[in-house]
Amino acid sequence: DCAGAVHALALALPPQKIGLQLKATLENVTNLRPLGEDFRWYLKMKCGNCGEISEKWQYIRLMDSVALKGGRGSASMVQKCKLCARENSIEILSNTLRSYNAEDNEKFKTIVEFECRGLEPVDFQPQAGFAAEGVESGTVFSDINLQEKDWTDYD
Repeated sequence: DCAGAVHALALALPPQKIGLQLKATLENVTNLRPLGEDFRWYLKMKCGNCGEISEKWQYIRLMDSVALKGGRGSASMVQKCKLCARENSIEILSNTLRSYNAEDNEKFKTIVEFECRGLEPVDFQPQAGFAAEGVESGTVFSDINLQEKDWTDYD
């Protein structure tokens, strides 16, 4: 069966690592970072098999773990494509989490990497759950919401 052979070949492909880069303008703050294992990474996903892109924002979190079929470990999200019915997954690589610092100002910096098996992030929507610190004061600002892509507070 030709389709079966292609399907088996696709499953044998190695996972792909995709980095999410952030570029920001920081004034008097540093160490901008996602806070905690319940931080929600809002992404639009694309099926690597048929190219279908999710219409709605979907989130993944470090604290979530879903078993992969066949005892092949786990992932942050496992999803069956609505169009081609292929099961895809994405895993947040916790050891790749990085903060965005004052010295990174106005430059792209990879702040997290995902291990993708057929599910590819194509867009990111920052929302609540970020934290940062005052450059001079060290004051911690928690629960920063970047949904409007702009944030201001008083130190």
